[in-house]
Amino acid sequence: MVVRGIAVLVALVVAVACGSQASPQPAPDPAVVQTSTGPVRGTVADDHRLFAGIPYAAPPVGALRWQGPRPAPKWDGVRDATAYGPRCMQDLDGDLELGRQTDEDCLNLNVWTPPVAGDRPEPKPVMVWIHGGSFVAGSSGVYDSRRLVARGDIIVVTVNYRLGALGFLAHPALGPPGAVGNYGLADQQAALRWVRDNIANFGGDPARVTVAGESAGAMSVCDHLVAPGSDGLFDAAIVMSGLCQSQADLPTAEKRSLDYAAQAGCGGPVPAECLRGLDANALRTPVWYYDIGDDRLSGPVTGSAVLPTAPPVAFGDGKAARVPVLMGTTRDEWTLFVALQHLRDGKDYAPQEYPRLLADTFGADAPAVEAHYPLTAFSSVALAYAATVTDGVFACAGRRWAGDLAETAPVYFYEFNDRDAPAPDPLRTVPFPVGASHSLELRYLFDTGGAPPPSPAQVRLGEQMIDYWASFVKTGDPGFPGIDSGVMSLQPDGSRMIEDFDRVHQCVFWDGLG
Repeated sequence: MVVRGIAVLVALVVAVACGSQASPQPAPDPAVVQTSTGPVRGTVADDHRLFAGIPYAAPPVGALRWQGPRPAPKWDGVRDATAYGPRCMQDLDGDLELGRQTDEDCLNLNVWTPPVAGDRPEPKPVMVWIHGGSFVAGSSGVYDSRRLVARGDIIVVTVNYRLGALGFLAHPALGPPGAVGNYGLADQQAALRWVRDNIANFGGDPARVTVAGESAGAMSVCDHLVAPGSDGLFDAAIVMSGLCQSQADLPTAEKRSLDYAAQAGCGGPVPAECLRGLDANALRTPVWYYDIGDDRLSGPVTGSAVLPTAPPVAFGDGKAARVPVLMGTTRDEWTLFVALQHLRDGKDYAPQEYPRLLADTFGADAPAVEAHYPLTAFSSVALAYAATVTDGVFACAGRRWAGDLAETAPVYFYEFNDRDAPAPDPLRTVPFPVGASHSLELRYLFDTGGAPPPSPAQVRLGEQMIDYWASFVKTGDPGFPGIDSGVMSLQPDGSRMIEDFDRVHQCVFWDGLG
């Protein structure tokens, strides 16, 4: 009986094996991925996959306007994820698309992955990208990440978040004391939670998430480094050209928000109800919180529930997240902004305007700055003023924060220094060279279009930068020495560590201003 039983068992095993060979399981469709709210169907190409326009939070409309983000609703069936979702509402001034493809229902993200390889590929590290735009413009769809994911072998998630008044109005009537403003920053935190909960299904590693951004996106990263609600949502950070000191405190933001509401016709006894009743198009005009000369920023508010401490203060006190940080600036940051003043408003600064520009930017320190940056040392007022902001507000401030952060975690600092970087056509018409200006390094990482093609040397620099960024996302180390050994200068004729960054940007002077 035992022998007979064994024979039957063997026969069953053979039958199962034969059946398995006869009916192999079909390979999963790489274009379809399950998320916590339902399956999505994206686009599969030879060198990448893209899942676009995925909601990560509920539409912030109606009663949810100026509320923290709520979970996205589930959907039935397979959701199409082959096209970008709407951009968030933004000012028509300067918007090349004139408000098209914008909507208050805009909390969506895009997931770029390398092609699926093998049955059990190793989980890929993830970079979550927060776009710039002074917190009043921009969108996630601008950042074509195919080169980053194909060459870097990482996953990239690009995120939309509420902008301008809809994202950052801090009117006291909108919530409990201290709990107003920062809705756009809270959106970014919701996106990071979505990545934590869903990215494994896209082949990503939720234990290796880097939060990254440029300009306003980099300011946001500085905020996440110190915001309590961001703790534990990422494992490394990339800060590219971030004005991390240029954020208003709560009293300033509340005052400007009260003025904004009054101008919108909501200065009466029920301002919150009035504001929530306005058409979203009436709220495209930003609320402005921070001025740098003739330029303005909106954005997160410090001394609030979401952001209790200003990032530079927390950095200096050793109270930032203890994660590896890759931080840097461009050689000629502020030339972009003086160029835009020329292009948008026809401003060509005269010598007599120089003291006023400095006073509006540096306050009581303006006379010392003017003495240290005399007009006679520059070919134009525009370049003189741009040098002061590049050095004092970006380069030396960033270098100082990097030193503070390096007290508790590895920090790497770079300077993008291709002064012939491809620039959009309008920037090449201004009456002064823009050089390695703010944002021009982005084309070396993403396919953003709108500029002449790079030279072969610039292509090689872009490949090197992708290798550095991807290495940092994978390991927390970009592959060049840390801040204690100097600054990595990214140049098409050969990138190298430099030791004269402080001298070139006159950081002894700026650090002495306190």
